[in-house]
Amino acid sequence: MTINFPELARQAAADGAITPEEVLGLRRVAWPDGRIDQTEAEAILAINDVVSAKSAEWIDFLVEAVGEYVLSGTEPKGYVADTTADWLIARLDRDGRLDSQAELELLVRVLEKALGTPDRLKDYALAQIERAVLTGDGPTRDTPNQNGGTLSAGSITAAECTLLRRVIFASGGDRPAAVSQREAEMLFRLKDATLAAPNAPEWQRLFVQGVGNYLQGWTGGRAINRDRAAELETFMNDHTSSLGAFFGRMSRVGAKDLRSAAHDALGGGAAARDYAAEAGADGALTAPEQAWLDGHIEADGCTDPLEAALLAFLAER
Repeated sequence: MTINFPELARQAAADGAITPEEVLGLRRVAWPDGRIDQTEAEAILAINDVVSAKSAEWIDFLVEAVGEYVLSGTEPKGYVADTTADWLIARLDRDGRLDSQAELELLVRVLEKALGTPDRLKDYALAQIERAVLTGDGPTRDTPNQNGGTLSAGSITAAECTLLRRVIFASGGDRPAAVSQREAEMLFRLKDATLAAPNAPEWQRLFVQGVGNYLQGWTGGRAINRDRAAELETFMNDHTSSLGAFFGRMSRVGAKDLRSAAHDALGGGAAARDYAAEAGADGALTAPEQAWLDGHIEADGCTDPLEAALLAFLAER
């Protein structure tokens, strides 16, 4: 790293801003090869701490550069390591909350691009949005709403709906590209807390689709986890010519995984999976799912409009 980040941080602290020209300089000098190490990521976040006027150019750079380190700083690339997730949360957290929309956008973008992340990273991002909705204070309330004012506590903005959708359907987390039970319960909490509020029109659709996805979404296409991806990557990157070593590696990877990979690549072999049948089976509510749903709907003794919309959605599936 040839640029003096501490000096740039001092300059930013003096005027509270980084110009587009300075951001372009960072891209050219500090990030010419598209690689960021932890020292550079720390320096970029240190600058962000003292910049009060965060331009679009700066936010884009912060998200791209620090996101590159989080996603590619350890092998296998694309999977966020436990230590990296802990580092990021500790580095961003300010007494249980984030300070800016830029930091939240960084978290959301990592979750969207990752092949897998520790569950606590998605949980932390969702907690920031839920806290902002319930208290009226937080990174999602940095900018005015489309009517020119800020919504009070207990209201959900269009921006928050967009962020919630991006996070709960992100590829990283405990149920990639699908809604988990914890996330569905969070949607119910937000619904109960905002029933009488002037929420964004997008909120009802998000609540119905999110909870409906948890109850009826197909889960048969889950990606492999980080440890398994590391094993397969090691296997594929071992170019030794020893036949004995090949079979030794094959036994460690597992015959089932190899047969599946060969079938996907070459076709033939065992009968293909009936994905339509699997999706149809997942669409039917199990007894535990029905009990979970009944418990949430009957908790207050009545069926509110969002719950009615959810029940109608489930009945159509």
